[in-house]
Amino acid sequence: MSIEVRNATKRFGDFVALDDVSVSIPTGQLTALLGPSGGGKSTLLRIIAGLETADSGSVSIEGRDATHEPAQKRNVGFVFQHYAAFKHMTVAKNVAFGLEIRKTPKEEIRERVDELLRLVHLQQFADRKPSQLSGGQRQRMALARALAVRPSVLLLDEPFGALDAKVRKELRDWLRHLHDEVPVTTVFVTHDQEEALEVADEIVVVNEGRVEQVGSPDDLYDAPANRFVMGFLGPVTELSGRLVRPHDVHVFTEPPAGLASTEGRVVRALRVGFEVRLDVALVGVPDAAPTTVTLTRAESRTLGAEAGSTVWLRPAPHALTLAV
Repeated sequence: MSIEVRNATKRFGDFVALDDVSVSIPTGQLTALLGPSGGGKSTLLRIIAGLETADSGSVSIEGRDATHEPAQKRNVGFVFQHYAAFKHMTVAKNVAFGLEIRKTPKEEIRERVDELLRLVHLQQFADRKPSQLSGGQRQRMALARALAVRPSVLLLDEPFGALDAKVRKELRDWLRHLHDEVPVTTVFVTHDQEEALEVADEIVVVNEGRVEQVGSPDDLYDAPANRFVMGFLGPVTELSGRLVRPHDVHVFTEPPAGLASTEGRVVRALRVGFEVRLDVALVGVPDAAPTTVTLTRAESRTLGAEAGSTVWLRPAPHALTLAV
């Protein structure tokens, strides 16, 4: 394991940010710390980086006890959401900064900067100032600067959080590609489940200062440990006392022969892009929130269900369900 955090607890006044957290980060993998705002994931990242000190517990990096080491001794690269570039320096100078303060020979700096700017597709912007770059380009420059000193661990705190959805999508594809080329152990914080599912080799779900579950994206999506993990990794709805994903609910326009089903009335049919979402009020459960069902447009047309229609619902045969 590249990073081992053992029994880390951190309080800010009365607020418990981390509550006896233990986690192992595999060498060479891209690991996401995923959870809601205020859940403790950024605090955990900062403790790994040495930017915060845990009240109790230990941190080891590559088998070395780093619990009391200052950040600059940990050989860790760090990228924040709001990247503070040196505005008066060119892109190339920004990337070279860490190497220059380490007194690296000039020729070696030039080669490393050229290599990294090619890697992050910024070689044509080497002589520009950061203000002349887009937000996405500035974050790529930040990653190049963090990688310049060949850190053993790269830590990213919501690196794309300040960017719009289209640029975020492009950058997470790019980050996955970059990691495949430069397989440095990488930990990134995100509250965006799609980002974590799409990019990470492993996901650590953090909530209310505790680790809820650790596993691959498929593990967490297909076998969530509890209601929180299931709900955080995608939309869920309630049907007959069970939580189920909206796309795992089958809809019938008459009671299905020989199958247990629940009768309801469509109270709303909403088209969202290529999907149609039905909100169905269940018969005999007047105070419950409607059950949400997601269909493709083709399925919806075939079904013919619209607001006011009576339908019968049941979970798909192999659907994951959890007791409410």
